[in-house]
Amino acid sequence: MSTRDKVAFITGANKGIGLETARGLGQAGIAVLIGSRDEAKGRAAADRLRGEGIEGVEAIRFDVDRPGDHQEVVRYLQDRHGRLDILVNNAGVALDEADFGAPGGVNTTSAVTPEILHRTFETNVFSVVALTQALLPLLRRAPAGRIVNLSSILGSLTLHSDPASPIFDMKAFAYDASKTALNAFTVHLAHELRGTPIKVNSAHPGWVKTDMGGPSAPMEVSEGGRTSVLLATLPDDGPSGGFFHLGESLPW
Repeated sequence: MSTRDKVAFITGANKGIGLETARGLGQAGIAVLIGSRDEAKGRAAADRLRGEGIEGVEAIRFDVDRPGDHQEVVRYLQDRHGRLDILVNNAGVALDEADFGAPGGVNTTSAVTPEILHRTFETNVFSVVALTQALLPLLRRAPAGRIVNLSSILGSLTLHSDPASPIFDMKAFAYDASKTALNAFTVHLAHELRGTPIKVNSAHPGWVKTDMGGPSAPMEVSEGGRTSVLLATLPDDGPSGGFFHLGESLPW
């Protein structure tokens, strides 16, 4: 199957890493459906990519926290394409009040509220699981489905436990724990789908200059979608159930 016969759905894709992922997949000739909570911003992002010569870009109003939107995107993809080849679970939130540039690092564990924990896990974990489950029947219709879960190196318990690691003093508990849980979902779903053409992997995009990453991040926005694009376009002999940054494995 050529790339021009494939369709991808990316959540939170009207800006930042999601938009760069849409751009990368679109440049590869894959039809891209941009999910955006703000419909006008989603349409503007699609228009921007079309203006760059990328064909087959569509936009849909989509809020990952709204179960009704999950069913709407299922209907949209079913009616327009009849299947889904690539799902990139990109939408996420970081709600901890944390200054990662603070001397000595940051640790929100004793201060984070139950509300922040619930809201973070609702968006970064529970809604991702629900959406993926809803779209699995369409992914099973694809010759070689790909699921990419946007995680973070901050979800690595191995690195958080290592005093020599670069993230040892960066502990925003709600966000970090939600990405650890998302990684568990990747491992468990990949195991369930072993023996099928569907591959499931977690992506660490890097520390990128986005609204979430901040202006001091070392990576440009244009670099932010590279890992997601690589995992979304894995060959048949590519890995499944892994955690990667730019092709390199990361510790859980």
